[in-house]
Amino acid sequence: MVEHTRPHPRLVKSVSPLPGKRVELEAWIPEVAAVKLKIAVITIDTGSGSGVYARQFTDHALFGQVLRDAAAQGGVTFSSVTLTGWSAGQGAIREILSVPEYYAQVSRVLLIDGLHTGYDGGKPGPLESKLEPDHPEIFLQFARDAGAGKKAMLVTHSEIFPGTFASTTETAEWMIGQLGSKRRPVLRHGPMGTQQLSEVKLGGFRLIGYAGNSAPDPVDQLHSLAEYLRWLSNRAFLSR
Repeated sequence: MVEHTRPHPRLVKSVSPLPGKRVELEAWIPEVAAVKLKIAVITIDTGSGSGVYARQFTDHALFGQVLRDAAAQGGVTFSSVTLTGWSAGQGAIREILSVPEYYAQVSRVLLIDGLHTGYDGGKPGPLESKLEPDHPEIFLQFARDAGAGKKAMLVTHSEIFPGTFASTTETAEWMIGQLGSKRRPVLRHGPMGTQQLSEVKLGGFRLIGYAGNSAPDPVDQLHSLAEYLRWLSNRAFLSR
């Protein structure tokens, strides 16, 4: 389904050559963010489904090797690490954060319409659904640390309800409840033509709900990556 209430603009695939050795990738949007923000970027595009991403990183040595290889190839030392996942990419982040060494190393997490889990019993309830708690538990831990000022975390979600697994709205509500916080209704324009409807603020943790239940809406959020990363690195934004 597609609706045309919002403009759904898209970034133009035009990136100046980055310094260092470059590997050709289909996922070019992070490169646009890297150029805009003058940061190093490592992109891993594995396929469809969070399970695909998660399985790759069940090899707990992989992420450390990726960082070491990137640092060696680029001739750099990473001062901090930010993990970003859109939709199914959260599966990889979940596995990475489950390793204490990596959890300590990661300072920021950005989940773009991607806090997913299944329904307890395999199907939604008539009103409130019961979620499988295991998958989002590590994200809750990170959110609590962000709320306490130890980390920084930004979570966004749309209004899409897949039906076969928990929506990002439902998982966001679960996280808000576990944090003992409340959602504040707002109405303002967001990046790339998005329309913000709600937010939660808690220390270095920010959750933002956007309008939209059609296919282009999560893509709007993906194309907002550079802006989200700018927010995430801005303590003033997170605390205001």
